[in-house]
Amino acid sequence: MKLIRFGSKGNEKPGIIDDKNIRRDASHLFKDWNNEFFEQGGLEKLKAVEDISLLPVVDDEERWAAPVARPGKAICIGLNYSDHAEETGAVIPKEPIVFMKAANTVVGPYDNILIPRNSKKTDWEVELAVIIKKEARYLQSADDAKGYIAGYAVVNDVSEREFQIERGGQWTKGKSCDNFSPLGPYLLTADEIKDPQNLWMKLSVNGVQMQNGSSSKMIFDVYYVVHYLSQFMTLEAGDIILTGTPPGVALGMKEPQYLKEGDVVELSIEQLGTQKQTCVNA
Repeated sequence: MKLIRFGSKGNEKPGIIDDKNIRRDASHLFKDWNNEFFEQGGLEKLKAVEDISLLPVVDDEERWAAPVARPGKAICIGLNYSDHAEETGAVIPKEPIVFMKAANTVVGPYDNILIPRNSKKTDWEVELAVIIKKEARYLQSADDAKGYIAGYAVVNDVSEREFQIERGGQWTKGKSCDNFSPLGPYLLTADEIKDPQNLWMKLSVNGVQMQNGSSSKMIFDVYYVVHYLSQFMTLEAGDIILTGTPPGVALGMKEPQYLKEGDVVELSIEQLGTQKQTCVNA
């Protein structure tokens, strides 16, 4: 199933995309696609809805929101693609590199990218997002992780490289600026993805292709990442994990061309749809 949310910021409602690619309003059946929904078996209840086509149609003018409510955590895996590590000159990590993004960076797939004040190096990163289905703590194996994933979505891990690398401290400050995690357009439930390690990923800026890669190049695969993280923190229903990016980011270029006001970023992942954002100054 394809889960969506729609409506103005602060007034988002849950919905579903039906077999005819029509957005449907599910707000009279469910409060939201949030921690409570996932943790209390909401996906199973949703699948039991007899006829989705009878749900009200969402007006075409309604904003596409992030397909899950604000997560408790947005956890990121750095340098998780072998070809991306190579382009940046980084050593292949022996264990997943873990950092966090602020949860309020998560916005809709067509919301603007806000270039932070004093930014010189705002960058793009197409990534596969994993959404957690239920509380995960000290999972026994990577195989166990399969039962803890609600679904997958496209996410743009927007990053300010000067803030991230040159301003001291950890990476978080270069990752947590407003609107730095456009998510969606929809959450595709895990049962619809046969192999999360075989998804093509693309990103363009102003119509010029920058990233063109595959999740098969992940150093640490999705299930291992979920298992690994559960050894250090409790993953909660509705949390999102950003699993890394393929090559083609501005940081990896000999003459980087970072994002500026007016630039248009478009990105997609096989089976998971397409995002599009316009860059504006914060």
